[in-house]
Amino acid sequence: MSDFPTPSERKAADTSLGDLLGEVTRDVSDLMRQEVALAKAEIRQSATKAGKGAGLFGGAGYAGHLTVLFLSLAAWWGLGHVIDIAWAAVIVALVWAIVAAVLFVLGRREFTAVRGAPETVDSLKHLPDALKRNEENR
Repeated sequence: MSDFPTPSERKAADTSLGDLLGEVTRDVSDLMRQEVALAKAEIRQSATKAGKGAGLFGGAGYAGHLTVLFLSLAAWWGLGHVIDIAWAAVIVALVWAIVAAVLFVLGRREFTAVRGAPETVDSLKHLPDALKRNEENR
């Protein structure tokens, strides 16, 4: 072992506590800025991918709509060869009305089953009590 202090030991001995705290504060501040910048970049990248995915879903929905439209027209035309074309249109429309009614009932059932965030609401109701207890303990 040598009796001579290392450069780090000399710096620590020559630097005041305020200066050391200032360095730590700057380092933590820089680290936080870098973490926020990283989070922004990750969110931006995720949002871009989500936007592309939403656009593709929209295109798939539109293509599906056209498919259903043309299949309905084909069914109408096909039924028109068997029965009067007007009655064929009514039959195809009734089939779609039944599909719409079933989807509506199922959708309404799903919406009525939504409860929100009951555990969060319950814990927020207890929050004022917790704060009062802390103030009483002071």
